[in-house]
Order: sequence, then C-alpha cells, then structure tokens
Amino acid sequence: MTKDELRTAIRGAGLRATHQRVAVLGVLVAGTAPMSQVEVAARLVRARDRSTIYRNLTALAGAGLVDRVDVGDRVWRFELHRPRHPHFVCVRCSAVTCLAAVELAGNRVRAPRALERGEFEVYLRGVCDKCHQVARGTPTQ
Repeated sequence: MTKDELRTAIRGAGLRATHQRVAVLGVLVAGTAPMSQVEVAARLVRARDRSTIYRNLTALAGAGLVDRVDVGDRVWRFELHRPRHPHFVCVRCSAVTCLAAVELAGNRVRAPRALERGEFEVYLRGVCDKCHQVARGTPTQ
C-alpha cells in the first residue's frame, strides 16, 4: 500500500492519519506474521518512543484496522486485520507464524458456531523448523 492508501484507510476508520500511524500501519502491512511493539519499533526507519508506538497500535486495533493477538506469553502482538486464522508458536524461540486454514484430521465432532462467525483463536505450539534444525545440528537455510 502507498502512503496515500494508508492515510485513506486510517481516515476511513475514523482516526487522524498522523505520520506515526501511517508508519506503524505500513510496518504491519509489510509484515507476514503478528509483531510485538518492540518488533514494530525495530522495523521503523526513524526511532520513535515505544509508548507512542503502543498507543498507535492500540488505536489502530480499536478502529478495526489491525488485530491484537495474544498467544499466552504476556506479549501483545499486532497484525493487519483479516479473517480469523490459526497461529503456530515456537516453544523455543517464541516466533509466531500465521497458518493457512487448518483442518483437523478425523474430527467428527460438530464444530461450535463460533467458527462460522469467526469468533475463535487457535494456537498450535511446537518447535519451529529453524529451532529443530539447530537442535539437530543441521545448518539453517
């Protein structure tokens, strides 16, 4: 998205399109996985106050432009708003990855209607490929 498109989206959500909000939303648009406030700050070209970044993230979430993700480690992560989807959390490095739609094999139980409404959160935990390769002594690519 261009900066003009980011500004339009922010204004369309009822917020002022400040330089900080445009920059923060731009980072999330370019991201491929949920990011913490610290990760967003690291990707910004100019250093900004962490509390300002957090206020902008929560404002964007409150306006429905981004989603706030809680994977149970007491760190809020943020990602561009899109339909609900599962996440994979590495138990070694804490990396969070978005997963495509996952179907549970052999599931014969009727799913709750919350799934149809998109009112759910799914987090799979395990060891990511990178950590698994390091543990086996295999070089990562």
